Amino acid sequence: MYPYNPSNQLSQLLLQQAMQPQQAQTKVVEVTGRNGAEAFSLGPDSSILLLDNTAPIVWLVKTDGAGYKTMKAYDIKEHEEEKTIDQYKALEERITKLEDTINAKQSNTSNVKRKSEPAE
Repeated sequence: MYPYNPSNQLSQLLLQQAMQPQQAQTKVVEVTGRNGAEAFSLGPDSSILLLDNTAPIVWLVKTDGAGYKTMKAYDIKEHEEEKTIDQYKALEERITKLEDTINAKQSNTSNVKRKSEPAE
């Protein structure tokens, strides 16, 4: 057999860990209002999104190299799927509407000219 070699065991352990599937860990941090976002501790040169549990707001909290914190609030609204519009039909309707408007203006100007013409 092979003699005891701790570095060999360590490399085998690291190889086994690398080959195992990693479990994704997702964490949503919730805070209570602006005071909760201000109280959240964050290290220098960091940023985090904090979900406000009192209103539909997400807080973007950032710190600079010295650890000074800045915060911005963003409103959240539920995503709505865009309705697909038949572009050709919409374009045809717009053209028809423009044609009607132009024809109406032409008929109004021709009536004005006829009224302003001197009677013979």
